[in-house]
Amino acid sequence: MNPLLGAEQAVLGSVLLDPGQLSHLDWLAPDHFYRPVHQALFAALRKLRDDGHPALAGEKSVPLSWVTDAVAEASLHVRGLTATYAHTLISVCPRPAHAPVYGRMVLEGAIHRSITEHAIRLNQAARTDALQGGVEGALHHADVLAEVLSDLAQRWGTEPRPVAPAAPPATAPVAPQPFRADRGAEDERFLLAVLVEQPKAMDEVVGWLRPADFADPAHGQLYRCLGALHHRGEPIDRITLLWEAQRRGLLTDGTLSGDQLTAICDGVGPGSAEWLGESVMRSSVTRTAATSARTIRAWAEDEALAPGRLINHALHALGPLDEVRTRWQTANGHPAPTPTAPVPSPNGPPPAQVQAALARSTPRPAAQPPEHPGPALKPSAARSPSRIHG
Repeated sequence: MNPLLGAEQAVLGSVLLDPGQLSHLDWLAPDHFYRPVHQALFAALRKLRDDGHPALAGEKSVPLSWVTDAVAEASLHVRGLTATYAHTLISVCPRPAHAPVYGRMVLEGAIHRSITEHAIRLNQAARTDALQGGVEGALHHADVLAEVLSDLAQRWGTEPRPVAPAAPPATAPVAPQPFRADRGAEDERFLLAVLVEQPKAMDEVVGWLRPADFADPAHGQLYRCLGALHHRGEPIDRITLLWEAQRRGLLTDGTLSGDQLTAICDGVGPGSAEWLGESVMRSSVTRTAATSARTIRAWAEDEALAPGRLINHALHALGPLDEVRTRWQTANGHPAPTPTAPVPSPNGPPPAQVQAALARSTPRPAAQPPEHPGPALKPSAARSPSRIHG
């Protein structure tokens, strides 16, 4: 049996056997279940609880109406649910008192599944924006993903905070370059040529454009050389740029050639460095969003990764996009965005978060000492029963 399917069935069977278990599952939502029939049934059970169903009156035996009414309510929203399947759920539940543990398994599967779905949407939005020359879709889906991560963290009972992983994901899918890659490379070359021809234009872009924003690493290195000359107050032209590139070893390690630099600087016409810089920044935003989305998806598809670590790693993967977004908004004269990761409350985590964490991990009661302590056991007799073999 699929473990996730078994956990979903066990949760529902627990509540059908013991309606009081719903009070320990307030952090679990219907959409955390994978199967639509399970979503509808869990929502129906919660609705019956909220409506004050007689089964919650505290009697020792649960009336049959608790099962039949739940099936009838759920059948209004989904097809294929029968009373026979409800009794199947009851029969596969090992222990109704273990409902919070079963619910934790359901929530863990939902966290991986939800983060994967939103990462895919972010990647699709980034690629669409790259083709259309925009950034709004990618930034919107990044905000949605950040909100989803915050909500999942609260339900799981952990503090959402970016945590760098010890190692990158083993398999991160690499998407092909968008169709506008050639146009982006042309804008980058044109921007570099304008900056060489009009050195004062560096003041228009140096405050928010970075070498990493260039898709072509060679172009980024040339922009770094221009930035170094500008920072030192030295004159900028094709000769000084070539000299700076040589000093940085770009000509000897194969990053650049003299012919490439000459081709960039020759034939330049009038152009706006600010407009071209914003074009490079737009490509940087969508490219960074796609990279973050692919990294998050790779983490989410690793079923061995604990949900708390997955959430925090995903928040860390959104960090580079937040940094690029801040500079993009600076270039457009907009205020800086709010941080992706919520700031921890000075009064501690919210009550709902504490309740979720406690519901997932109930401490064992402490062992009571004997009323009349006997003589001390010999070392050989003090072994745990589990280590004594017949």
